Amino acid sequence: MSKFVSEICGLIDSYGGRDVLMEALCQSAKLVTGYHAKRNSALAQKCDTISSKISGARSTLRLIDDLPVVQYTLEYGLGEGEPDRITALLAVMSNAVDVIFYPIEIICWLAKNKVLDLRNKKTWSYVSFIFSVLSVYLNLVRTLRTFSKNRDKLNRQDVVSFARISLDLVHAISILPRGYLWSGKLSTLQLGAIGILSVGLGIYQILAKKRLNL
Repeated sequence: MSKFVSEICGLIDSYGGRDVLMEALCQSAKLVTGYHAKRNSALAQKCDTISSKISGARSTLRLIDDLPVVQYTLEYGLGEGEPDRITALLAVMSNAVDVIFYPIEIICWLAKNKVLDLRNKKTWSYVSFIFSVLSVYLNLVRTLRTFSKNRDKLNRQDVVSFARISLDLVHAISILPRGYLWSGKLSTLQLGAIGILSVGLGIYQILAKKRLNL
């Protein structure tokens, strides 16, 4: 028990760990919302509120993520350390998408909280969703490319990473406006389940990495 508490506290002490725990709470509430949608509407509404508030809190915390992303992008450069040009190009494109995404998300956050008066809030929100999906997609393609180059060196962490990114892509596309692939076709229960699986893999990755560094 003490070991479990210690690991949870270790997650809370880091920004990434704290964010993944917040996401776990958010997705858990969403899962309960979907499960009780027709069984207990009052409980479902409360859990939906909890999920929405936690999601908003995570969005607020991401307001300061743009500077670290810019720093990482500048330090990464043009991918000189990648095994080939295609992998480097995918990485550079992914970094560029992230650099553009965060300012857009900030604008959407300011508009949502009525700090900015935007005429086309839905358009900005749509663009934000598109860049979010692009980021996950490019990350997935880059991961697949790396795997194809290092088939004999793959380990459990690599497989977990691929599985998590795949789940993130499914989730990201599902919350796009209707009309794009399977967007709008998954239930709240299904979205919560996908989110929980992704978060579980994320927590496993963080803890496994810490244990390797001990």
